[in-house]
Amino acid sequence: MSMSRTRSTFVSPIVESFSWLDGVSFPPDRPLLNVSQAAPIDPPPKGLRQAMARAVLHDASAHLYGPVLGRDDLRAELAAQISDHYGADISSQQIGITSGCNQAFAATIASLCVDGDEVIIPAPWYFNHKMWLDISGVNAVALAVGADMLPDVDQAAALITPRSRAIALVSPNNPCGVEYPAELLRAFYDLAKSNGLALILDETYRDFDSRSGPPHQLLQLADWDQTLIHLYSFSKAYRLTGHRVGAVATSPAQLFEIAKFLDTVTICPNQLGQIGALWGLQNLSDWVAGERDEILDRRAAIQDGFAIIAEQGWKLLGCGAYFAYVEHPFPQPADEIARKLVTDASILMLPGSMFMPKDDPAGARQFRIAFANVDRGGITELFHRLAAFQP
Repeated sequence: MSMSRTRSTFVSPIVESFSWLDGVSFPPDRPLLNVSQAAPIDPPPKGLRQAMARAVLHDASAHLYGPVLGRDDLRAELAAQISDHYGADISSQQIGITSGCNQAFAATIASLCVDGDEVIIPAPWYFNHKMWLDISGVNAVALAVGADMLPDVDQAAALITPRSRAIALVSPNNPCGVEYPAELLRAFYDLAKSNGLALILDETYRDFDSRSGPPHQLLQLADWDQTLIHLYSFSKAYRLTGHRVGAVATSPAQLFEIAKFLDTVTICPNQLGQIGALWGLQNLSDWVAGERDEILDRRAAIQDGFAIIAEQGWKLLGCGAYFAYVEHPFPQPADEIARKLVTDASILMLPGSMFMPKDDPAGARQFRIAFANVDRGGITELFHRLAAFQP
């Protein structure tokens, strides 16, 4: 009997890990520290919410179907913002709005691949990318990263076959936190272009990159949209997670194919979310800069405070954007330790095995720490609990 597409992949790590909390009560003096999920838990700024509320009451278009590739004003504003951010010249015709960045990836894969095709992705990977490739009947070809958590271009070249269709990267990276150097991204772009592949670059966390200026020059290339497919999310920058607004930037011809997928899945992106995203682009640049400063301060807190668990044998493998990626010192596998951390230390943290092929032993040694919702005090408390923990 054949297996359905959904049965071909695993349960979302977020869903699975939340099930570990069932029936567990946490002492008043040791409340749960949730470092499992990289999503803002606070609502958007008041001004943005007010703009959306006005639209609910006074903008009839907020309640109707809209263009498949998104509202024209949002596409134009995002094109201008991307152009400014990357020192490039992007047209609104190269922009599509999607129902979250996950849908941008899903639509991109649907526009590129058929059953049995291959997409090269670094491992550790973003689990929803792997899940969608599984569900699509596309083979995710794991590209191992080095000790610096960065993939190697020559190793990627060795994985290319006649069935290869794309290389998919995430920078700043989820789950490892590392920021991919501009020269590394250019090398992957050149590799993809020379082999007729797409380079899918998910930059969901670009607003929290520690570097000043454009993080790369790919969008400045004259024919960038023939190779590069740039993905973005409004969820992190404006706390619009529940409204599902993302984006894809690529050639009009590729967007024509992507639109077929979007039209059959959601018909159009969420109108209120798009109205909120537009208001954010027009009014929240200073606020987002402040949010970036806070995230960079938390990154510094991870780096500054890590010594207390380094003494116990923990290693910091990568750190940036919303994430720290670490190696634990214990003989037990990470998935077993993760459950003990819930009951014995009131910590919910995802094991590296959730981001790796099953046959890769590195996953059993690693954890992802998502610190977007943990301030300096919470990070200090996290490290004290980890330093005292013994499985």
